[in-house]
Amino acid sequence: MSAFNVLTLNLHMGLDLLKRRFVLPQLREAIRTVSADVVFLQEVLGAHAGPSRRHRDWPEGSQYEYLADTIWSQHAYGRNAAYCEGHQGNALLSKFPILSQENRDVSVQGHEQRGLLHCVLPLPHSAAPLHAICVHLGLLESHRRRQLGLLCAIVREEIPADAPLVVAGDFNDWRVRGHRLMTDCGLHEAFEHLHGRVARTFPSRWPLLPVDRIYLRNLRAASAQALSARPRSHLSDHAPLLAAMTT
Repeated sequence: MSAFNVLTLNLHMGLDLLKRRFVLPQLREAIRTVSADVVFLQEVLGAHAGPSRRHRDWPEGSQYEYLADTIWSQHAYGRNAAYCEGHQGNALLSKFPILSQENRDVSVQGHEQRGLLHCVLPLPHSAAPLHAICVHLGLLESHRRRQLGLLCAIVREEIPADAPLVVAGDFNDWRVRGHRLMTDCGLHEAFEHLHGRVARTFPSRWPLLPVDRIYLRNLRAASAQALSARPRSHLSDHAPLLAAMTT
């Protein structure tokens, strides 16, 4: 049996709820305290020429490399949105080796760019490797339905039926209408499984909307919690979601 912790967070490009303060250094310390083995991140800046000129403590490298530092020896990044001064996307930080990574473009033409970052990680004491998919879906329900359909096709056609699987991130599904599609794909949501409902994570200081999720297959959730107390509630517009699980 293998036990590990998973954290998911929309990084909000390292800015606080109102985008007034650069809080990435404080966020790095807050993430370190929860002892997550695998971290799923959304809205991570991979390159950032503009903001780096306005903040003295802006890291020289990418935000995901800065967060990984010496805690998570492995990291993967999938660029979703490019602009004149840089680009941003999803990232995965891992204490386990990353055997493979692939970023799938699930953008709807003419709208915001979105992606699914799919990584494969070996787990200690487990014959089958872990498949980890970091998700950031669109703001419109019709776009999310299409993107969830593409996600489910990957799960059905490319991931072995007996492999442990975690799909986590920002689903932007505050009405929980895409939840049925995920359960039809054979996944269950960690927080709902333990508490009877999905977690409210947005906005971070007064969480009302359930937009962030951790879905599992061939894994058992031992605990799940939204980290909405200080200091984490003041370090992004989303509250982090943490789950402990076993194979």
